[in-house]
Amino acid sequence: MPGITAARPDEDSDAELRVLQRVVLPNDKDLDTLPLYIDSDTGKGGLDAENGRKQALTAPGRKLHPEDILSRSSVRVRPGERLSFGSYFNAFPASYWRRWTTVESVILRVGTVGEGTVVVYKSNARGAAQRVESRQVTGTESTVFDLTLAPFGDGGWYWFDLIADSDGMQLDSADWSAVSDKPAGSVTLGVTTFNRPDYCLNTIKAIQTDDGVREILDELIIVDQGNQKVSDEAGFDDVAKAMGSQLRIIVQGNLGGSGGFARNMSEAVKEGRSDYVMLLDDDIIVETEGILRAVAFADMCRKPTIVGGHMFDMYNKSVLNAYAEVVNQYKFRWGPVDGLANHDFALEGLRSSSILHRRWDADYNGWWMCLIPTRIIREIGLSLPVFIKWDDAEYSLRARSVGYATVSLPGAAVWHVSWADKDDSVDWQAYFHERNRLIATLLHSPYAKGGRILRESMNTDVKHLFSMQYYPQKARLMALRDVLQGPEKLHESLPAMMPKLRALRSEYSDSVVKQDPGAFPDPHMRKPPKKPISTKSPSLASLVPWAAKTILKQTVLPVAPESRENPQLVVANQDSKWWVLSKLDSAVVSNADGTGASWYQRDPKKVRSMLAEAAVLKAQLFAEWEQLSARYREALPEITSMESWQRTFDENPGK
Repeated sequence: MPGITAARPDEDSDAELRVLQRVVLPNDKDLDTLPLYIDSDTGKGGLDAENGRKQALTAPGRKLHPEDILSRSSVRVRPGERLSFGSYFNAFPASYWRRWTTVESVILRVGTVGEGTVVVYKSNARGAAQRVESRQVTGTESTVFDLTLAPFGDGGWYWFDLIADSDGMQLDSADWSAVSDKPAGSVTLGVTTFNRPDYCLNTIKAIQTDDGVREILDELIIVDQGNQKVSDEAGFDDVAKAMGSQLRIIVQGNLGGSGGFARNMSEAVKEGRSDYVMLLDDDIIVETEGILRAVAFADMCRKPTIVGGHMFDMYNKSVLNAYAEVVNQYKFRWGPVDGLANHDFALEGLRSSSILHRRWDADYNGWWMCLIPTRIIREIGLSLPVFIKWDDAEYSLRARSVGYATVSLPGAAVWHVSWADKDDSVDWQAYFHERNRLIATLLHSPYAKGGRILRESMNTDVKHLFSMQYYPQKARLMALRDVLQGPEKLHESLPAMMPKLRALRSEYSDSVVKQDPGAFPDPHMRKPPKKPISTKSPSLASLVPWAAKTILKQTVLPVAPESRENPQLVVANQDSKWWVLSKLDSAVVSNADGTGASWYQRDPKKVRSMLAEAAVLKAQLFAEWEQLSARYREALPEITSMESWQRTFDENPGK
C-alpha cells in the first residue's frame, strides 16, 4: 500500500481512501529503534478502565527479532508469539485526528499471510485500554476494520496486535485510512545547513529513495551557509542526478537558522507550487513516513495548521526529547510540558505510558521538523530575523495570534543530537537566548511589563556571575543594549553578530576551552573546607543567610591569591551548578559534551560592574517597556516580510 490514495476494498462506489498512516518498520533493522515500531513489552499496560489500576494489555511478550523484519512494511510473527503495533510509530493517534481534522472515522486495513488473529485495541485519555474487535485470519487475507473517532475527545489511540498460530504468520502491510475527496497537498522540504555536509547528504538520500515522499514533493531546497559544501561531498553528484529537478542547492552567507529557514519559506512561496514547506534541521536522521503523515494531517485539518514532528535522541534512539512544548507566558520561558520530557520507549512503551494517551496541545514546535502551510506564510510573513533561538516559538505564537494552531503530531519524528550534550547558554549563544527571548516577550506577552520576564532575566544574570561565567554574562549585557535599540537593526546584525561574539571569547578564561586534560595546573586549595562541598541546592530555610554570605563573597571578599596559580577544584559539568561554583575562587569546569574544560576564576570587580550594568539596563527596559513593545509590534510585518528578507539575501550571497 505505498500510494497516497487507494481504492476502498469491497465497495462498488468510486470513493477513494486517503492513506493517513502506513505501518512501517525500520529500514536498517536497528534494534535500538525497533521499540518505536513494535512493542514487545506485552506484559505492561495502561490503567484499568474501572478501577484505575495498572493492567497488562496482552500476554507476556518476548524479545524483538530484527531478523524477522522482511521489508519496510512486512514482518514475520513467530509460531505461537504475539507482536503489538501499539508503538510510537505504528499506533494511530486518534485523539489528534479527532480534535484537529474533519476525519470522523478511520479504516484499518491489515494484510496478512498465514493463520492467526488480528486484535484491535483502543485507549482513552487516562491510558485505559479496551479490546475493540478481533478476527481470525488464514491464508493470504486483507482484513478491514471501520473505527469511529467519536470517543477520543481528550485523548486515546488505536492499535492492533497479531497473534500467530502454531505455524506462524506474516504481516504483509497495514495502513490507517479515511474516505476523502481532498487532493493530496504538495510540499517543499527546506533544510538549512552550516558545515554538516555528511548529514545533509544522508537526508537527501533518504528522501530520494522514498517513493511516497517523492510523489508529493515539489522541491528539496538545501540552503548551504557554510564553507564545507554539501555539493562537494562524495556521492552528491549521484544522488543529485537521481533527484533531478526536485533538488535545489542555494548558497548564501551565514544568516543563522532563522535566515536559512526564511530563505526556504521565501523560495517555496515564490515558486507558488507547494501547499506546505517543511523545515528540517541539518543534523538529523529523518523517518520519511513522518513527512507523509504530517502532510496528510495538514490536508485534513479544519483550518490551516502548523504540524510539527517530535525529536528523538540521535545517540539514544528510543528517547523522545519532548512530547509537547509550551511557553509559560508569565515567565516567558519555553520548554516541555511537565512529565513529557526524555521519555524512553525502550524502558516504557506507549501502551504502558498512561501520560502519553492524553492529547497534549503544544504552543510551538521546534524547527528540526515543522510543516508550515504556505498560506500562513503569505499572511504572517517569514521568520523573525534573529539568527537562532526563539524563531520557531515566536513564529507559532505569531500564527496563533491570528487563529492558526500548532500541533506536535505523534508518529512524525526525526532523530537529532540531544540537548543533554549541549549547554549553549554559556557560550556565544547566550546573547541570542537573552535578546530573542526579550524580543518575543515584547511582541507577544499579554502581561504588563512582560510579566515576570525581567525578574527571570536578572536571576539568570546573578547565576552566571556567581558561577564565574563572565563571558556569557557579557554577551547577555550586549543583548540587553541591542534590545533597547529597537527592531530596526535586526536584519543588519544577522551576518555580523556571531563573529563579534566569538572574537570576544579570548578575553574571558571561562570561555576558553582546552581539550588536553593536562593543560591546567593541578587543583590545590590552601585550606580545604571541613566538609566536602555539597552539590545540593540550599534549602529554603537556609536560603536567606546563604544568599547574604554568597553576595558578600562574590562582590566584596578578596580572591585567594593561590587560586590564580592553581584551580581550587576540578568540577564535573553535571556538578557545575551556580550554588556549587559560587563557593569557589577558581575551578576547572568540563563542558557539556565532555570534550574539554575551561578555567573559571572569580573576579569581584567584574561581578560588581556587570551586576550594576544589568540593573541599570533592566531598569531602563522596565521604564521603556510599553514604548519598545509598540515599536517591535509595529515593525513586525516589515522585518518579517518577503521584501525585507530578500534585501538581506541579496546582501549576503555566500561564496
